[in-house]
Amino acid sequence: MKYEWIYCPICKKKTHNKFREDTVLKNYPLYCPKCKRETIINAKNMQVFIITEPDT
Repeated sequence: MKYEWIYCPICKKKTHNKFREDTVLKNYPLYCPKCKRETIINAKNMQVFIITEPDT
């Protein structure tokens, strides 16, 4: 199995999370310790997609 770090989509730094080839994430709250922001992501097939939520 191949492992890969999840990088912050905002500052592009490495987070504390890894995922494998067969990992599927839906609406995962990714927290970045560098920029101290939280982003909602989806991940599948080693690709990360940012979920944008409308302001309420």
